[in-house]
Amino acid sequence: MPDCLFCAIAAGELPSTEVASTDLVYAFRDLRPVAPTHVLVIPREHIVDAAHIPADHGDLLIEMFDVARRVAAGDGLEERGSRLVFNVGPDSGNSVAHLHLHVLGGRRLGWPPG
Repeated sequence: MPDCLFCAIAAGELPSTEVASTDLVYAFRDLRPVAPTHVLVIPREHIVDAAHIPADHGDLLIEMFDVARRVAAGDGLEERGSRLVFNVGPDSGNSVAHLHLHVLGGRRLGWPPG
């Protein structure tokens, strides 16, 4: 997608702090973190959001969750826990129309997130 911020990040066209990378997904630290650990796990393929994931993309979701688990473990969150969040649509606070999974942790998280 030519004007997609996250597509440009995944392609290496814009700088980011890489946390993990596979053939299917890319994980990087959020520029405006709401917790000590705030990592975004994005597919390399452009998908608008969780409401638009094609039915045949189970392998992508497994990869996203596996990378999120590894990110949490790498940041020492296994014992205390972490939060995984998909935002869908503008009312959720979603500001980039590219599927992304937030990995949050490192402090006690209240509700709503933030």
